[in-house]
Amino acid sequence: MKIEKIVLKKIELSMKNPFRTKRGSLTSRPLIIVEARDDTGLTGYGEVTAFPDPFYTYETTSTAWHVLEDFLIPLFAENTLSHPEQVPEILDSIQGHPMAKAGLEGAVWDLYAKQKDRSLASLIGGTRKSVRAGAVLSLSDHIEQDISDLQEEGYERYKLKIIKGKEQEMIEKVRASSPDLPIMIDGNGQYDETDMDHLAALDRYGMLMIEQPFRAGDFHLHQQLQKRMRTPICLDESITSFEDAVQAVELGSCRIINVKISRVGGLTAAKKIHDFCAASGVPVWCGGMVESGISKAHNLALASLSNFSIPGDLSGSARYFESDIVQPPLKVEKGALAVPQYPGIGIDVDKEKLAEVTQQSSVHTLS
Repeated sequence: MKIEKIVLKKIELSMKNPFRTKRGSLTSRPLIIVEARDDTGLTGYGEVTAFPDPFYTYETTSTAWHVLEDFLIPLFAENTLSHPEQVPEILDSIQGHPMAKAGLEGAVWDLYAKQKDRSLASLIGGTRKSVRAGAVLSLSDHIEQDISDLQEEGYERYKLKIIKGKEQEMIEKVRASSPDLPIMIDGNGQYDETDMDHLAALDRYGMLMIEQPFRAGDFHLHQQLQKRMRTPICLDESITSFEDAVQAVELGSCRIINVKISRVGGLTAAKKIHDFCAASGVPVWCGGMVESGISKAHNLALASLSNFSIPGDLSGSARYFESDIVQPPLKVEKGALAVPQYPGIGIDVDKEKLAEVTQQSSVHTLS
């Protein structure tokens, strides 16, 4: 496949309400949009979903921009590319930085699918025409109203962001207003070994899962907790590669895996994790990163694969932002989002809106 130019655009989207977790708060969302252009006028779009501060992983918007410009994009000029699955190998000489790599690879996948005149979902073997949506509830003072609004839209799974020591209070608050709501909590790695009994006691709530209670990479503590609980442990930050997923499953550190394209380095790795988990009988779901419609469209393609059996963090365009950069906006209808069937990621980028929110850009000619 021929790529003529790579264009980077640093954007910032205004949020409807602050998105708060234990680790940070967002009132606007900076992102990097990656464009891969060929000599026929086609453009593929990817997105780097790193946050402005290193509270989720070590990557930030600034470090991703630096790594893309100075290391990753130059490698494209030095290598011949015929298929997006070659991208991880081409970028392998650069250690780490999966979010930067995922944004670049995403643009290549979108361009390749457009060149082949196929939807990205069908190209990777996706079969679902729609995927069930799950919502993320941040730390807010109006959670009951948030839940009511989301139930009206049909969301089928609710993830609660919690603060260590106050999780029971929040669970009971939600259960008091919505006793049968399918909920899970996201620990974001707040807990340590001294919290083992406290976490095991949460079994009584019969939640869908507990996501990432211990720090990233601690497969041992997660294994020990999973042995004590009926509630499935789900790993998020611990899974940064295919090898991490294999280790987690074979050690019994979890019973569910949250797959995020950006966290594992791209769609190629995400699909490989899906395939392994499917063969191992471990269900997966697609995580979100408070991203624009470009990244959401990539997620929808991924979530169309058969083993994504749990509703993911797949909200509509209007969930977080005043306005998105895609047209038409992605919408949750009766608890699901349609998987785009047009070529590539299957949605149009609003170029006027993209230009309006772009704060910095750079063009890199490859040939």
